Amino acid sequence: MGVVNFEYEVVSTVPPHRLFKAFLLDSDNLIPKVIPGAFKSFETLQGDGGAGTIKLITFGESSPFKFAKHRVDEVDEAKCVYKYSVIEGDALGEELESISYVVKVTAGPDGGSVLKTSSSYHTKTDNHSITEEKIKEGKDKAKAVFHAVEAHLHANPHEYN
Repeated sequence: MGVVNFEYEVVSTVPPHRLFKAFLLDSDNLIPKVIPGAFKSFETLQGDGGAGTIKLITFGESSPFKFAKHRVDEVDEAKCVYKYSVIEGDALGEELESISYVVKVTAGPDGGSVLKTSSSYHTKTDNHSITEEKIKEGKDKAKAVFHAVEAHLHANPHEYN
């Protein structure tokens, strides 16, 4: 089994705690509103949103994937850290056992924030075709979701305060 690591960050003008609440803690409710059709549903199968929670995400018609199961590994609201893993679903394909994410929102310039994401792609074997280029394609889609949430927060300044 191998591991491929990838990191990226996005700068936002939204304050850290507000961005953390909207983009991570309430993503199940907010993202379908902001990007209708991209996701069919978010369903909590087990847990209360904290560590150990299992969520089933069903993707919309435009996605090449049908579903993914996420496990919440840690939530630290005070430090704006959210850790989760994709543990099942067609997004893992034939080569991946799981994908683990650590998302941290920190203070950024001019009262905004910086969202830093570290991901670890756990492959089933050491012989795999998981490349940084393939990972970057998925991250570009995730950034589009992020920017849609950010635009929603700017248009609705009284939400998630």
